[in-house]
Amino acid sequence: MAKKKETSSVYEIIQGLSQAAANAYDGALTEDGEPISAGLQREEGDPILDQRVLDGFNVAFYGNMMCLTYQSEVQLKEVHANGFESDVDQRMSDISSWLKKEYRKVTGKSVTLKEEGEIDVMVQSTSRVRSWVQAKKHYKISGLGDEMQIAAESKDTLDKGWKSFLDQGGWKGKRPTNDTRPKNSGE
Repeated sequence: MAKKKETSSVYEIIQGLSQAAANAYDGALTEDGEPISAGLQREEGDPILDQRVLDGFNVAFYGNMMCLTYQSEVQLKEVHANGFESDVDQRMSDISSWLKKEYRKVTGKSVTLKEEGEIDVMVQSTSRVRSWVQAKKHYKISGLGDEMQIAAESKDTLDKGWKSFLDQGGWKGKRPTNDTRPKNSGE
């Protein structure tokens, strides 16, 4: 007899991905006492001797999509180097693969994140030497159905009674009989 495939609810998937992202805080350790490696720059090098890089990521959910944002401190020479955008894209891919592994540890189930569109990278300057990068990439969450997809247009749900009430008033409507202001006052 074939096993029935166990599906997760929307709440469980979102909660699992949120918990996986929360487990990547600065200074987090594995079960063995080793620092985690989520694909961030702050994990590279010696934490005592090397200059610390401030970077991190966040996840946001809308419909059946996840938006992964990444922010980091960069120097202008890194920004002007060849392949800067592809390096940031690779870092985002490393983070998403770490999220999938961590999701599996947290929930015991797997999730698929499919890239949707291109990466959006924005670099802003704080001085002549320092800048910071903010990147955003969208992923489609496989466990969430198409019914979760956000509709392009919304339906007019305004009740007919409210619509007629709103059409009666305002600057376009008739003035009440007790309004004694001059007609051109506008107030």
